[in-house]
Amino acid sequence: MRSGYGQILASLPVRHPMVLVDRITEFDADRSIETAKAVAGSEPCYQAMADDLPPERYAYPRSMILESFGQSAALLWLGSRGGPDAAGGGLPMVGRLRNCRFTGSAFPGDVIRHRVRIDRLVDDNAFMSGESLVGDRVVLTVGSLIAVARPLSVVAGGGAAASITAAPPAPRRPVNPRK
Repeated sequence: MRSGYGQILASLPVRHPMVLVDRITEFDADRSIETAKAVAGSEPCYQAMADDLPPERYAYPRSMILESFGQSAALLWLGSRGGPDAAGGGLPMVGRLRNCRFTGSAFPGDVIRHRVRIDRLVDDNAFMSGESLVGDRVVLTVGSLIAVARPLSVVAGGGAAASITAAPPAPRRPVNPRK
């Protein structure tokens, strides 16, 4: 997988300001990825903040760190399966996050490195784990991220109501992530 920003845009179904991965620094298909996200003080989450706040108030939102980790996981999953069309024409989505633990924060000027590993691939589901670091300091540990691919007709066919009311596709076979 190429590491350029254009490849990231071609792979992810989001655009500015929600693209939260700046580059891919390492990629091992079917195994792992490392990505980088530079935190800038000019990001939308800082726009309405006063200038004289205590330093800890400028911590990058944890929800954005999780989203950036999830985008890194999507890049790994799609890249390991052949690119943006790897989900069989479906949209990759996080189905569940478990055992997530924040142990630090990131601030403007920091670079967050996400290390994501594939633990198991089953049909249109991926089981991944990993951590996010600032320098050598772990700021987030994700014990389990379960990703699913949903057909675009279900997700985008009739807007948000269609994705809520449409029945999900029947599973192909039972999934036991503990194996």
